[in-house]
Amino acid sequence: MISVNSKIWINKSLSLHKFIIVSFFLLFSVVSSAQSRQDLEIQRIKLQKEIKEINSLLFRSQQKEKTLLSDLSDLNKRIRVRTKLIETINQETKQISKEIKENQKEVDLLQDRLEVLKKDYAKMVVQSYKSKTKQSRLMFLLSSKDFLQAYKRMEYIKQYNDYREKQGEEIKIETVKLQNLNDYLKETKSEKEALLLANTKEKDSIHKEKISRESLVKSVKKKEKKYTAQIRKKQQAEKVIDKKIEKLIREAIARSKKKNNKKNIKSSGFALTPEARKLEKDFLSNKGKLPSPVKRGVVVRHFGKQPHPTLKGIIIESNGVFYATEKGANARVIFNGKVLAIQVLPGKKKAVLVQHGNYISVYKNLDNVTVKKGDLVSTKQELGKIHTDRTTGKTILAFVLFKEVQRQNPELWVYKI
Repeated sequence: MISVNSKIWINKSLSLHKFIIVSFFLLFSVVSSAQSRQDLEIQRIKLQKEIKEINSLLFRSQQKEKTLLSDLSDLNKRIRVRTKLIETINQETKQISKEIKENQKEVDLLQDRLEVLKKDYAKMVVQSYKSKTKQSRLMFLLSSKDFLQAYKRMEYIKQYNDYREKQGEEIKIETVKLQNLNDYLKETKSEKEALLLANTKEKDSIHKEKISRESLVKSVKKKEKKYTAQIRKKQQAEKVIDKKIEKLIREAIARSKKKNNKKNIKSSGFALTPEARKLEKDFLSNKGKLPSPVKRGVVVRHFGKQPHPTLKGIIIESNGVFYATEKGANARVIFNGKVLAIQVLPGKKKAVLVQHGNYISVYKNLDNVTVKKGDLVSTKQELGKIHTDRTTGKTILAFVLFKEVQRQNPELWVYKI
């Protein structure tokens, strides 16, 4: 009798062990899915924020006829971001569906396990009730053939009672676990419904925006030659400014060499002091982590050669990154440094050059500046108010980064807004 019950107890323990292993792998897959979904949720929130920024910072046109090209460019950017948002929502919805499926499997497994536990426990309660009297327990012990069998029977009674108590506790734990999982499942299904609704709204918005874009494209095409000429003229003006900045940097390098010893003449960079070399080393160590030159903004033009967002056949060559920000915003320095120069641009606008060892960060399109040549500046310190265009209503900062006179891609250095 003892050996048979012992086998039953061992089989139940093995079943419980198997159940725990299966549950662990189910839980692991759900956790992995949740982590992936968390990344998608972060991306979705970021894209939603970007759309709000685009709506707030770009759509500020005051003279419709003069800003058709700008409006179309802004609309194209918003459509691109909204398309990414829809793709992200679709991916997130798929992840949630997968998570719901995995959770449902675990719910079914827990329910089956709970039913088995309850049935076993019910049988044990009935059996315990039948043999609960001291007389029946005593008779069970006295009917033993010898002392060893009596001792084993005593141990069995003790183990049996302990196991029954553990089964009761396990039923309570599994019941709570099942309830929590069911609640989480309901919450997840609600999140999925909310995402599906958001997806429908985004699709409606993008459909309307594409209709607006078609109308703007027709208007732009009527004056395509005029707009093309304006863009080329503006590009030429930017090249002239950039050459002046390069010349200014070369002259500063030459002065630094002249001021110091002649051993540095063959070097292409500045004759740096030990302090300046340390500053440059710190600047390099923060590559990819430097703060944005604007507190709040949207990138409207990236670094390098790129096709014009509206006009076919036009290639834009950008020496830096252009940020659209809010009216009245100030440019801020991306790292500790020294004001190398302040350059006056066409239209009385200004550019501030800040030296970080052999690296120079340039902040163009400022109405006024709050620093002067030779000033030591610290990270995020304001340099001056950014100009707001009267026609488009946009406030754009042109941000350029040099190593000596070689242009760098600022997007590799500055942490994204």
